Amino acid sequence: MHLTPERVANERTWVAERVETVVPIINGVRDDLGEIFDTDVDHVTESQYLEEVDVVFADGDLAVNVAAMVAILRDLDVEGDYPGFVVDEILGRELAATIAGTQPLRTLGEATFHYADLQVHGDGDENAGVDDCEAALAAGFQERIPGWNWTERESPFSVE
Repeated sequence: MHLTPERVANERTWVAERVETVVPIINGVRDDLGEIFDTDVDHVTESQYLEEVDVVFADGDLAVNVAAMVAILRDLDVEGDYPGFVVDEILGRELAATIAGTQPLRTLGEATFHYADLQVHGDGDENAGVDDCEAALAAGFQERIPGWNWTERESPFSVE
């Protein structure tokens, strides 16, 4: 694989064009996790997602890594799929974490990826890694976008 600024821009376009797929995954995950944790979680709009895609891809060092993982997952297919599920899980988890940001959001992105991945099933004509990529995008971006009550308050553990 050869990554150029043009390739990164193309992967950014692909990520942005998944808005109609990824945003409903984000909102479904937020609904489910909100119910599990007995909290209200705001839904994400398409414009919030697209704005955050722009933020991620505006940071060149972050963008090249996100683009590389997206490109690999988009192209990843394993005959019979099952033997390759470990690599797409590893890449998906890492993509979600990379998008989510620093701790604790990074770890939450990884954990949320596994939950989202259970909810997402790709089309039969898509490579096996595409649904993992979509789950990773949903998990990572939903961590970056406000809406969780605990992220909207000051931490009681801040030391001044």
